[in-house]
Amino acid sequence: MEKIKVGIVGLGRLGKVHAKNLAENVQGCQLIAACSFVQEELDYAIRELGVEETYQDYEEMVKSPTIDAVFIVSPSGFHCEQIQLAMEHGKHVFSEKPIGLDLAEIEATERVIKSRPEQVFMLGFMRRYDDSYRYAKQLVEDGELGELTLMRCYSIDPSSGMESFVKFAGASDSGGIFMDMSIHDIDLVRWFTKKEVSKVWALGKNAAYPELDKVGELETGAAMMQLENQAMAILVAGRNCHHGYHVETELIGTKGMLRVAAAPEKNLVTIMDEKGVVRACSQDFPERFREAFVNEAKEFIACIKGKRQPQVSAYDGLQSTKIALACKQSFKTNELITIENL
Repeated sequence: MEKIKVGIVGLGRLGKVHAKNLAENVQGCQLIAACSFVQEELDYAIRELGVEETYQDYEEMVKSPTIDAVFIVSPSGFHCEQIQLAMEHGKHVFSEKPIGLDLAEIEATERVIKSRPEQVFMLGFMRRYDDSYRYAKQLVEDGELGELTLMRCYSIDPSSGMESFVKFAGASDSGGIFMDMSIHDIDLVRWFTKKEVSKVWALGKNAAYPELDKVGELETGAAMMQLENQAMAILVAGRNCHHGYHVETELIGTKGMLRVAAAPEKNLVTIMDEKGVVRACSQDFPERFREAFVNEAKEFIACIKGKRQPQVSAYDGLQSTKIALACKQSFKTNELITIENL
């Protein structure tokens, strides 16, 4: 079977991760095109990844007859429009999370996706493709924990990235900490429990970087959630972790509990010296979820070749965004938000 020819839009830090995987680590596809406003990023794609076609206009790229599929790794506010354009030009689409920032736009996008069932659409919730999370999911499916009653999720970025984030926040809209970071945990809550979130209450504080107050961003946020079956979830999101990149998930059930990455260990090496007994930590998301990014890209290409839809759908994107927006609203109003009222 011929290789699936892919174009990518967005070559920032995450875009480069996806682009390198498509070019080097995913069989059955060829990264043939790249789109960016930044000429240096296009030069990188040609020089380092062997890309043959470059564009500064996204619509031009998706009109190209040589491209079968697109990877969308652009800023969140562009996702809905770019998904719709690609689908309307007959391309298969992988989009990074979130699917969008506006519920009406997402619903319109979902209608476009549903109208083209022969085209594959996949959303980038890569934690579903991480080996540890998949193992935990199988334990839950097998009933090892009984009925889930509570989930606790931490997603905290390294403090080394705070200064660059402050600059980014002043120039761009990430959607806020719950949309930008907690949305992965929100997806895990829905994935593990198979239940929808009914109510949320969120809090936040800027301590080390109070200048984030001026741009409406949060350094640390937390949310308590009630699910439709009265189960609970607690989310903590932050941008100021001094030991590295801390992503941790705890599941508590009627028959037991488990934790995924209780300590964000880099590898299996333990160092014993004058500093004591030390385990190095993962320092960023490309390192921690390196294999998960590869696995989800492989699944996207396999779905195209197998003419099937992936597990992660546009509906998952809509529901996760809805919950993240409720968290944002709850923080702003200091009120308990019922999801069905959005």
